[in-house]
Amino acid sequence: MVRRWHGLDEVPADWGRSVVTIGVFDGVHRGHQRIVRSAAQTARERGLRSVVITFDPHPDEVVRPGTHPPLLTSTRRRVELLEGLGTDAVAVVPFTLQLSKVPPDEFVQSVLVDRLHAAHVIVGEDFRFGHRAKGDVALLIQLGEKYDFTAVGMPLVANGDTISSTYIRSRLNAGAVEDAAHALGRPHRVEGVVVRGHQRGRALGFPTANLETLPHTAIPADGVYAGRLVCDSARYPDFSWPAAISIGTNPTFEGGERTVEAYALDRDDLDLYGEHMAVDFQARIRDTLKFDSIDALIEEMHRDVVRAREITSS
Repeated sequence: MVRRWHGLDEVPADWGRSVVTIGVFDGVHRGHQRIVRSAAQTARERGLRSVVITFDPHPDEVVRPGTHPPLLTSTRRRVELLEGLGTDAVAVVPFTLQLSKVPPDEFVQSVLVDRLHAAHVIVGEDFRFGHRAKGDVALLIQLGEKYDFTAVGMPLVANGDTISSTYIRSRLNAGAVEDAAHALGRPHRVEGVVVRGHQRGRALGFPTANLETLPHTAIPADGVYAGRLVCDSARYPDFSWPAAISIGTNPTFEGGERTVEAYALDRDDLDLYGEHMAVDFQARIRDTLKFDSIDALIEEMHRDVVRAREITSS
């Protein structure tokens, strides 16, 4: 069972030497996965335990409020994905203004040495740490010699592809969810609580779950997509259903608010209000369009459903 710590104060006092990997890991894309799996494998080979350190909130949100990028994963989802990569523990460290001002040497000593007793540290080759991000991989290696651990910086590469969270965001901004899924190693997911909207979908014969998305979520470009509607609650445990997903402002109805709505194909029996749901994006079907009539919109929605069914069934 993977241990989950909120903050380093929860690390047991008798925690032995470990192999540590550290980073934001937004998206937990294939490059991140390679690093975390490498740390877990190294720990097994050395008879040690592996630990992943990640941060919440995103450091940029604290250091430069309003400038941080849209998030590819919620903290909860990020931890779940990291836990599935073979590590022994995941530590979610609250990122504060005080932590951002800690010098690199002090950061290494207090986090990696005193708390986790690091024997080996694996990070991305562009990893930065300490006040004003003055620490880099070269300094980490140097500090390792001082504090008796080894360190290495790995390129964010998987199967020859260089992968970055920035690239994935750019593909989502273009609506290219299949490119994003290739880099992530799974479909991009958007989470939120189902809230009451204008209920136009139900009136048109396509009842949709209207997601109030989490703050700072990376949402694909406006358009219609095929994917899945996902939930794991007491009412709908392990629920995953093919869906047609619409993102946009509903221009046919002169809408102004951007929404994320998902229609579970051929289901009109779901009571999803108040549920925490997610949508996984498999493929883009079309752009968001403004129709001249409701009948024309309904006709197009039928075609969307047919296409979504074809994509999700294959």
